[in-house]
Amino acid sequence: MNVAEYERMFHAEETQWWYVGMRAISFALLEAAPGPAPKRFLDSGCGTGNNLHHLGRRARAVGVDLSEDAIRFCRGRGVTVVRAELTALPFRDGAFDCVTSLDVLYHRWVADDRAAVRELVRVLRPGGLLLVRVPALRMLWGAHDEAVHSRHRYTRAEVERLLAGAGLEVLRATYGNFFLFPVLALRRALDRMTGRHGSDVQFLPSPLEWAFRSLLKLEARLVRHVSLPIGASVFALARKP
Repeated sequence: MNVAEYERMFHAEETQWWYVGMRAISFALLEAAPGPAPKRFLDSGCGTGNNLHHLGRRARAVGVDLSEDAIRFCRGRGVTVVRAELTALPFRDGAFDCVTSLDVLYHRWVADDRAAVRELVRVLRPGGLLLVRVPALRMLWGAHDEAVHSRHRYTRAEVERLLAGAGLEVLRATYGNFFLFPVLALRRALDRMTGRHGSDVQFLPSPLEWAFRSLLKLEARLVRHVSLPIGASVFALARKP
């Protein structure tokens, strides 16, 4: 990812509707998980560090990222981060109660997602949780995917197989961005028709920001109890035996 994209993320992540909503759904799944709350988090592929910042409010949290630019932004937030490959993490076996991988496994830098998940499982303690989020559905491929160097968009079944293949018990797998799915599908179709290029990371007019944020926060309440049938992202929560 280029520096300009990291900078857009850094300034948008705390308040822009998509980031706020994705964070709400992710944390809702964690909070609904059975067992005690995690005390040691690893955010793998932490980007500019906003999710890591929020995890650090809950417990001890450390992040890893390969990009020196991302690490520079993380240090600007004051979070703990180290530079490392996702497939060669500098931590002992079973070091963490919960590992998060939020929009990372889809990236071109992750050439082997199965090897990456195996490494995430290695540093997870027995009984620990892995939370994964990835972009969903090839039909939604568009200009933003090119801008952020996407390799793949997943189905829910693909994510479930990926986690089960690493020996994990999948507790919940759901799509996200369900209510806005028709709008996003139309946007992607228009992108292909017009040849638009560039990232989707931008602020909308305030009424739309409020409306879209509210819909995703509603989804965050729903996913505590049900799995959504379609959407623009896949979320999966799994436990290490």
